[in-house]
Amino acid sequence: MNKVLRIPLQIFNYAVFMGLVWYFSIYPPYHQLEENQAMITFTLGHVGKQVKKCRKLSQEELLKLPPNMRAPMDCPRERSPITMELQLDGKVIFNKTAAPLGLFKDQGVDIYQNIKVPVGDHRLLVWINDDINVDGPIYMQEQAISLKPEQHMIIEFNSETGRFRIK
Repeated sequence: MNKVLRIPLQIFNYAVFMGLVWYFSIYPPYHQLEENQAMITFTLGHVGKQVKKCRKLSQEELLKLPPNMRAPMDCPRERSPITMELQLDGKVIFNKTAAPLGLFKDQGVDIYQNIKVPVGDHRLLVWINDDINVDGPIYMQEQAISLKPEQHMIIEFNSETGRFRIK
C-alpha cells in the first residue's frame, strides 16, 4: 500500500476505534445499585485460634524422638475455622464458615463480600467466632445504621484490636 495513504488510514482507524470506546463508556448508562438499594461490604483477614493448646512433652516422649526432633513443646499448627454472620433488623443477610487454608490448615482466612440491602434505618448486628472450642460469638458489635440510596458501607474487622470498624 502507498506510504502516503497508510498514515491517514491509520489515523482514521484509530479515530473510529476511540469513538466506539468513548460511546460505549457512557452509553447505555449502568447502575450497580437500584435507587432504593445500598451496599454493605464485609471484609475480613484473620487467623483463627489454635485448635489444640501447646503441651510440654515428658522426658520419656522426648527420648523416643530422634535427637534433632526433641523440642520440649508439642504445638499443633492447625487453626480453627472462622464463622461469621451479619444480621439486618434480626434477619440474617450473610452467614459463612471459612476453613483455614494451607497444607496444615494453619493459615488465615480472607473474606470480601458485597451485600445489596434496602435503604433506610436499620439495626445491624455482626459477629465472628474464631475458636472451635467456644460456642457462639466471640467478637460482636451491634449498632443502628442509616443507609441512603446508592450508599456504600464498609464493615472491617481489625484482628489486632478485636473490633469492627463500620464506615
